[in-house]
Amino acid sequence: MSIASTPLRLGLLSANVGPTTDGPAAAGLATLAEQLGMDSLWAGEHIVIPAGQKSPYPYTPDGQIPGGDDIDLPDPLVWLSYVAAATSTIKLGTGVIILPLRNPLILAKEVASLDRLSGGRVLLGVGVGWLAEEFELLGVPFTQRGRRHDDYLTALRALWSQDIASVQTTHARFDNAISNPKPTTRTVPIVISGGSDAAARRAGRLGDGYFPSTTDPHRLTHLLELMRTAGDQAGRDPSAIELTVALSETDPDTLSTHIEALLPLGIDRVLLTPMAPETLNDIVDSLTERFNIHQPTPADRGTVGVRRDGALVDGRGGE
Repeated sequence: MSIASTPLRLGLLSANVGPTTDGPAAAGLATLAEQLGMDSLWAGEHIVIPAGQKSPYPYTPDGQIPGGDDIDLPDPLVWLSYVAAATSTIKLGTGVIILPLRNPLILAKEVASLDRLSGGRVLLGVGVGWLAEEFELLGVPFTQRGRRHDDYLTALRALWSQDIASVQTTHARFDNAISNPKPTTRTVPIVISGGSDAAARRAGRLGDGYFPSTTDPHRLTHLLELMRTAGDQAGRDPSAIELTVALSETDPDTLSTHIEALLPLGIDRVLLTPMAPETLNDIVDSLTERFNIHQPTPADRGTVGVRRDGALVDGRGGE
């Protein structure tokens, strides 16, 4: 399933971190992002963080998790379900679910339920994980987590697409399983995350989207070559794999320069870092003026509600 398109889109990464762990703040951020025409909100995950983390976090120079080991980090699917009720068009992404730590039959039910309730807005970002102590606390082997991840993807797609699903892989084995409701289109876009060569190849073989954890142009070029080669070898169309990158800058000019450097690589979506609402408003306005940023039509912005008799209505008076 292709989820790629030509206009550049903006999303917000780590939307469930910090002040947005409270309901009003979460709903306020989600509605603001939607009003600004942003494409998506992405909620991150650690099920548990071990005190005295030893595994180095691969995305910061000091190897420490941003915010420390006592950071508030709500479950991404619960958080996205909450903000889904406050919005009507913005996509709901996990950035990312640590797939080897999740029972695939339970996860299939949770994701499909959210997708149906939100009108088909879920993007399931997944990764293999990096925090060995978290795996240990949950009783899941850290070794072979890549194979477990891929087996779980097979299970998810079977449970979503088949009326009665049977899967026999190394790490996912079940027969005659019925999982309802199905997602809106009987599948959910899968975004493969990771900055390793293995992650790039996995995205080419299995992903509807790719979210590499680097924006260095040289490294990114290498990863995209691996992704596209793997896609070709798997008989897929690599150009249909949507490319998402995350940028940490909060200055409009610096952001614009970085985006301009990445555009020739074919990026589809830029995820911004969490920031104050006023700053977010200014940056989105600035980037929208400079780039071909996708903006919802007035019809897209219509709010959806429920009448007392239970009928769905939208902000344009339709049913």
